[in-house]
Amino acid sequence: MAAPGVDVRSLTKRFRRVTAVRDLSFTVQPGRVTGFLGPNGAGKTTTLRILLDLVSATSGSATIGGVRYRDLPQPARQVGAVLEATSFHPSRRARAHLTMMALAAGIEQSRVDQVLAVVGLTEDAHRKVGGYSLGMRQRLQLAGALLGDPGVLVLDEPSNGLDPQGIAWLRELLRYLAREGRTILVSSHLLAEMAQTIDDVVIVSQGTLRVQGPLSLLTAQTHSSMRVRTPEAQRLAGIVAQAGFTPRPEAPGVVLVDGASPEQLGPLLAAHQVVVYEVTQRTQDLESLFLQLTTTLGAPAAAQGPPPAAARPPGAPGIPAAARPPGPGGPGAPGPPGPPGATAGMGSPAPSPPPEVRP
Repeated sequence: MAAPGVDVRSLTKRFRRVTAVRDLSFTVQPGRVTGFLGPNGAGKTTTLRILLDLVSATSGSATIGGVRYRDLPQPARQVGAVLEATSFHPSRRARAHLTMMALAAGIEQSRVDQVLAVVGLTEDAHRKVGGYSLGMRQRLQLAGALLGDPGVLVLDEPSNGLDPQGIAWLRELLRYLAREGRTILVSSHLLAEMAQTIDDVVIVSQGTLRVQGPLSLLTAQTHSSMRVRTPEAQRLAGIVAQAGFTPRPEAPGVVLVDGASPEQLGPLLAAHQVVVYEVTQRTQDLESLFLQLTTTLGAPAAAQGPPPAAARPPGAPGIPAAARPPGPGGPGAPGPPGPPGATAGMGSPAPSPPPEVRP
């Protein structure tokens, strides 16, 4: 499947005195899962609503394959979107809801049962949506997005309300769809959870871009440091600097040594007979780095250019295993993941993103 990319250029949106999005630019490549990340109120949903022509931009543009959403000839077959899980009539049954969506978009009725199977709602298809849990409504919304077998998926917080099993299922489904060559943009405020799914990141804060690039751009910036409490702080700093590490004073008599492990620092200090009262290791994980990027005021981090598009494996147009030939890896390759509760076989992971230089 050759899917179009998503291109956001110099996008700004003001609501009276509030600027929700400020000069935002990024790209989303086919064949990759891109995480659109930031805290609540960062402008993610506003950006996605502009992309889907639900809100008008103050300036700038957001296009799909170079075309605005409202100008797409068959939008339901080209773009699937999940913006909220509350847009259902509570007395309507799930199958009836999807049937009406298919009729309105000119999509064959057979797709209704196929997407219900994909999201694991076949047995609950005759229940009224008002009796669904939040997680079930999320899956029904995703089924609607998949009805037209689109090449582009735009998902706003799709894991809200899902249990751990459902989150794992969603993760494997998104990666499977990306391996088919689809363009997938997923917003979230939880980096640690998304890190297991995404290939690329677009991080925004206060409506501005902080970082764009492969996930490796962030993982390369996570680091460990040693916290040393010593009466010889100045001498210790000189010794570790000569050894190639970076000392940073944290408090009187306390030095942080970046890039050093206990196995490296211990023998070094012993060889120079440095008096040490306490040594502890600190590790900055992805979540800590995310908080640092989204809460630090000042100029945003330099945006990285879009990574090269991943190889686009061939895939048949349908999604459910019962309705498609063997997976994109060829004969014997696994099909898409089953619904939550089924064993999900995914084959080889998506191609690793190319290495990037830190911003």
